[in-house]
Amino acid sequence: MNKLEKKFKITIITVTKNSEKYLEENILSVFNQTYKNYEHIIIDGNSTDQTKNIILKHKDKISYSISEPDKGLYFAMNKGIKKATGDVIGILNSDDVYYPNALKIINDYFSADEKLDFLFGSVYKHKLMHGYYPNKIKWTFGFYTTHSVGFFIKTEEQKKIGLYDTQYSYSSDYDLFYRMIVKFKLKGIATQKNEILGRFRRGGLSSRIKYLDFLKENNKIRLNNGQHFIFVYLISILRLIRNFTKIL
Repeated sequence: MNKLEKKFKITIITVTKNSEKYLEENILSVFNQTYKNYEHIIIDGNSTDQTKNIILKHKDKISYSISEPDKGLYFAMNKGIKKATGDVIGILNSDDVYYPNALKIINDYFSADEKLDFLFGSVYKHKLMHGYYPNKIKWTFGFYTTHSVGFFIKTEEQKKIGLYDTQYSYSSDYDLFYRMIVKFKLKGIATQKNEILGRFRRGGLSSRIKYLDFLKENNKIRLNNGQHFIFVYLISILRLIRNFTKIL
């Protein structure tokens, strides 16, 4: 490592609720990182399965944890952000994992460019997701890799754009990205295609959302972020046609 390279402290936030199946693998994927300047924060929504016992078992590997009722996924993420003491924040959902060099890759990028505000890393999500295409943000979700596993932002920039808006139940990350990219014009890039940070496991919240509810919330986010209602209407029609089988 270059002696001049800055070693950022990276905060990893994991939100859990009855996550006994995969949480231990999640915790160990963070603990086994080759890059060690990190903290792992776990926010548990008062699980009723073995989640709390798994957290207790690995308490020596976790920087901070709490188990109490909360108001949902993004509310819990905000609790984690408020506890973060790192220079960079990443989100790792409880059923997802990092590969061993993930945090080293993240630190290398932020160290190489002091003006870099956020980063999207390559991720396996039923296929390899890579790249970052900000010009597509008004049209599609396909402008980035993933939120969990793939997204990292400097803590000072997170504070600048604000927390996740908890009025949105499914896509508050999209709202945050819109503010981050369009309103605040923060600087972000993607890792190289072969710099894969980890694996996003299918079957989480996104797989349980009814498509019409998802689309309705997306429209609300677009309108609240200043997109013209005609533009939003046209996008909705096109997406309904394209995803007709999902609403049958």
